[in-house]
Amino acid sequence: MANTSAAQKEIRKSARRRQRNRLVKAKTRTVTKKATQAIAAGDPNAADVVRQAQIELDSAAQKGIIHKNAAARKKSRLAKRQRAAQAKP
Repeated sequence: MANTSAAQKEIRKSARRRQRNRLVKAKTRTVTKKATQAIAAGDPNAADVVRQAQIELDSAAQKGIIHKNAAARKKSRLAKRQRAAQAKP
């Protein structure tokens, strides 16, 4: 256990941050998965779902929860998958 009040406060702060980070990461995984499924299913609203996933990824990167390059990479892969699905007849 922490010996000082400052250390105890830091433990409480890190617990709150960890909980927030887990929620945001879970949300980004969920919207990314939904976007991938929408693209695969040929959903007419797939572009909107992909856009929402990109917004969530940008938000997580801006908060420092995921690295900005990781967010860019995931957004790029989603866009690439979407373009490939649109190119198919």
